[in-house]
Amino acid sequence: MLSDGTLIVADQRYGLVKINESGTVEPFGNFQSLGYKHSPPEIESGPNGVHLSPDNLFIFTADVFSGHIYRTSIESNTTEIIYSHEYGVNTAIQDSTGALWFTQSTQNKNEERLFVAIAKPISDGSLFRLPLLDNGYFSEKPELILDELDFANGFYINETNKKFYLSETLANRVLSYDLDVSTGSLKKMTILAEIPSPDNMQLNHDGSLWVASPLSNQIFSVDITNGNSFVVFDAQTKNGAAIVAEGISRVSRGDGMADLLGPEAIGSMPGLLTGMILGSEDQPFYVANLGAALIKVSTQ
Repeated sequence: MLSDGTLIVADQRYGLVKINESGTVEPFGNFQSLGYKHSPPEIESGPNGVHLSPDNLFIFTADVFSGHIYRTSIESNTTEIIYSHEYGVNTAIQDSTGALWFTQSTQNKNEERLFVAIAKPISDGSLFRLPLLDNGYFSEKPELILDELDFANGFYINETNKKFYLSETLANRVLSYDLDVSTGSLKKMTILAEIPSPDNMQLNHDGSLWVASPLSNQIFSVDITNGNSFVVFDAQTKNGAAIVAEGISRVSRGDGMADLLGPEAIGSMPGLLTGMILGSEDQPFYVANLGAALIKVSTQ
């Protein structure tokens, strides 16, 4: 969300789209100049994990299928590929030093292989850091920070509290690390909260960590001091609690949950609930999903 309430959202057709407050949608970032295309099964594109740079001048977009990481200038409406990873990239976020952190959920190069890792946990998720060099360019080789994760997903860099939070979706947990942003090191891993299939996350204006749960069709607010959580957006279906219980049970047995993330869990939502866009206290928030619409929630 930009300062005037405009939204910039991942869109599989165009890469990014801009949505004004009246709901008008138009392509943003001129991804087509890079040859961007989504034409399955030959070409699969999956823009995902959209985040502002710390100076609010750029937008970073990860591609969960191709592995491209895009940087879009808000002022010039232009986009460049700053790095291409070997596997799909779920989320990419820049810290105050200029380094770019990103998650690899699994070793996938297409949608089918991505869902294999949801159907059966594969501990090949990773977290990487791409340093910004003195010449203003990103390093050509990322640093491996964490590996052997069960579907590494959304994360949040809390530089104020020197913490790094990460969703390990197929382990049903949100991890917390002590962060040294100057060196890019993470230490002292703890489990901040146990949440069904945690996905994208964002720090709310009140200091709580909001975490989306596709399996439960809810968004949780997590107290970053003690891990206590409660539901702040609830679209859980009639059979949703039973679906969650089954999903947790399967993971405990070393199985996956892909077949549970269907219409019975999604209900009346436009698609599988995966994240949120948060503004200031007096602004509405938006619930993102894998469908073709956003949910707007007034906070007044």
